[in-house]
Amino acid sequence: MRTICQGRCRRIKLQLTNPQGGFAALLNIQFMQPLEMLNNVQKARLLHSLLRTEIPDFISFLYEHTERFIDHKEELATTWKDEMFGFEFWLGLAEDVQKRANKYGKELHRSSPVFADQLFDGYTAIYCVHVLIKYAETETVHIKFKQAIHFLFT
Repeated sequence: MRTICQGRCRRIKLQLTNPQGGFAALLNIQFMQPLEMLNNVQKARLLHSLLRTEIPDFISFLYEHTERFIDHKEELATTWKDEMFGFEFWLGLAEDVQKRANKYGKELHRSSPVFADQLFDGYTAIYCVHVLIKYAETETVHIKFKQAIHFLFT
């Protein structure tokens, strides 16, 4: 028996061989990293995989929130008080999310990798995590989804 560790030992391959060399089996075992080591893309992929049926409602909320923000940008620019990010930066993130959402549409619902890679990678993740947490604060969110959001992203 031979053990091969790749990367941070997240994936371990065991190769079993018969002493006569006639039989070989390869077991591929993947372990989950500790929560504090997961990045936003990995967390979003996990959220999508675990609670796939809740994702369409979040995507609808994200569309609506982003549309409202972009449609009311003139009045929001005059009242903007976010000290961490400037209005133009935040508007750019919202427009980027809108483009990605329009480009990938239903794939965001169906595919965990597309959902995570397009919405929770790079600076776009700042905006999407913010909207995800706002979504968790609404009344209509299923309790398990709300708990998963808080567990993974706060």
